[in-house]
Amino acid sequence: MAGHSKWANIQHRKGKQDAARSKLFSKLSKEITVAAKMGEPDPDANARLRLAVKEARANSMPRDVIERAIKKSQGGEGDTYETIRYEGYGPNGVAVIVEALTDNRNRTASNVRALFTKSGGNLGETGSVAFIFERKGEITYKPDAGDADTVMMAAIEAGAEDVESDEDGHWITCADTDLGEVSAALEAALGESETAKLVWQPATTAPVDLDTLTKVMRLVEALEDDDDVQNVVTNMDAPDDVMAAWEAAT
Repeated sequence: MAGHSKWANIQHRKGKQDAARSKLFSKLSKEITVAAKMGEPDPDANARLRLAVKEARANSMPRDVIERAIKKSQGGEGDTYETIRYEGYGPNGVAVIVEALTDNRNRTASNVRALFTKSGGNLGETGSVAFIFERKGEITYKPDAGDADTVMMAAIEAGAEDVESDEDGHWITCADTDLGEVSAALEAALGESETAKLVWQPATTAPVDLDTLTKVMRLVEALEDDDDVQNVVTNMDAPDDVMAAWEAAT
C-alpha cells in the first residue's frame, strides 16, 4: 500500500516551521471556536471539534488556550465565520486549493485574488481545480507507534486505503467518510494518533522545476500569512534534487 506524498510531507513540515506561533494558534483557535459553535462544545460528541482539538494538540497549543476557544463559542460571543473554498492555478499551471474561515467574504476573496494575480496565476470558479484532487482522511502516527508491518496490518484491519511509513512516522489514508471509524479502530490498536484530519490529495500531480517550486511556495506562504486562510494545498510534485535545492536556498 502506498499513497502519502513525500512532497506533501515536506511541504507540511516546512509550513509549520515557518509559521509564526501566534498566527498558527490564532488559526487553530478559530477552527475550534467555529467547530464548537456548529455542534456540541464537547469533543467526544462533536467530530469536527474533536479533530480540531487534536490538530491543536499536535501543534503544542496549551490546554487553557484550547478551552478558551471552546468557551468563546458559547453565549453568542465572537464573530460569525463561514467556510469558503477558493480554487485556482498558480505559476505554470499548478493547481491550488485555499480553505478559509472568514467573517467578510468580500475582503477574503479580494485578498486571495490579489495574491494569485501577483504570483502570475489566476483565481478560478469553485470546482475549477477540485476535480484534480480527492477528499481523503489522513491519520498520522509517530515512528514509535510500531514498525511498518505492524502499522500496515492495523491499518488494513481498520479499513484504511493506503499506508506509507518512513523514518519520520506513518501516514494512513482512508475514505473521507470513514475517517472517524478508521481513526477509532487505529487508536484501539496503536494508541492515540498524532493527527487525524480531512485532506485534499492530488489525483494528478504537476512536475515542477526549481523556478516553479520557488514561485509556487511564495504564493503558498503569502496565502498562509492571510489571517482568514486556514489551509493551502497544491498538486506540485518536485524531484528530490529540486526539493533539496529549494530547501538549501530557504
